[in-house]
Amino acid sequence: MDKIRAVYIHIPFCNSICSYCDFCKVVYNDDWIKPYFKRLEEEIDNAYMGEELKTLYVGGGTPTCLNINELEEFFKIIQKFKKSKDIEFTMEANINDLEEEKLQLLYENGVNRLSVGIESFNSDKLKFMNRTADFKDAKRRIDLARKIGFKNINVDLMYAIPGENNKVLQKDLQLILKLKPEHISTYSLMIEKNTLVGLNKIKPIEEDRDAKMYETICKTLKKAGYIHYELSNFAKKGKESKHNLTYWNNLEYYGFGCGASGYVAAVRYENTKSLTEYLKGNFISSKALMSKVDNMENELILGLRKLEGVSLTEFFDKYEENMQNIFPLKPLIKSGELIYKDNRIYINPKKLYVMNEILIKLI
Repeated sequence: MDKIRAVYIHIPFCNSICSYCDFCKVVYNDDWIKPYFKRLEEEIDNAYMGEELKTLYVGGGTPTCLNINELEEFFKIIQKFKKSKDIEFTMEANINDLEEEKLQLLYENGVNRLSVGIESFNSDKLKFMNRTADFKDAKRRIDLARKIGFKNINVDLMYAIPGENNKVLQKDLQLILKLKPEHISTYSLMIEKNTLVGLNKIKPIEEDRDAKMYETICKTLKKAGYIHYELSNFAKKGKESKHNLTYWNNLEYYGFGCGASGYVAAVRYENTKSLTEYLKGNFISSKALMSKVDNMENELILGLRKLEGVSLTEFFDKYEENMQNIFPLKPLIKSGELIYKDNRIYINPKKLYVMNEILIKLI
């Protein structure tokens, strides 16, 4: 297996909790930050083997809800990572946290990609999500980030909110495009049982309306010059997320922090989502050794999220198996659900919306 080149770090603190969020998170309390950092450093020291990293991704929660002193402390901890000269170093940020002093600190400490949670500018959608965003303010803050030196900014968009129609979505897309982000990640609302939305028994919108919205997003962003390179992700040429491609290419990576997951030495592991357990030093809650069959299935499931799909040659080089002998590709090529071209297998772009149904037939 290739050396590990990627690290994900989870910061589980947020200033407020979004109604739909199923990630590991707690409301920020400054009493927890120092003990959390102490355990995070311990976990990194125990596991990191000194590899040179190509990508480093800090997610959450909301990493930027930390104050200046706490962020300085965090950057000291991660100095122990060996970073390649061309590392992609992403930090997730809430748009409201992007003030000059904080942006300057991130930039000076090597963060060169921001992933900004905006989700929407529509007041009804924002109320539903328990979020705030204002276009003029967002533009001012993004412009400030550009002025400081950030040349790679992702913006998140959420759609398929109850009551939303195509007109609302198009307005959101129009405003997000005015921010000129290099990358756009889109998310259809998933109703998870442990979230406020789930507990309130909110019903998802009709599937055909969701599908139409997805189609609108794909068409609008393609027309605006974005490459649709993964199921939910769009980028300007050369600005695809290198870190997320680590996951979709089924490569190994470290995951550190409460609620993080990782894939190291053929073992996939999940860290505890309990802050109490994490602070006791009980980091890993579950782990599983991946068999060759598991790895081949993951290679296909994750790889087919990419619009370029999976290379049969690369698959053979990795597993010494012909993909067509392992998975029932031929009937799905015949039905037009999969396409075989230039020795690659990929999902028919017209069928991306029903990708899960295709994967079930494959695995």
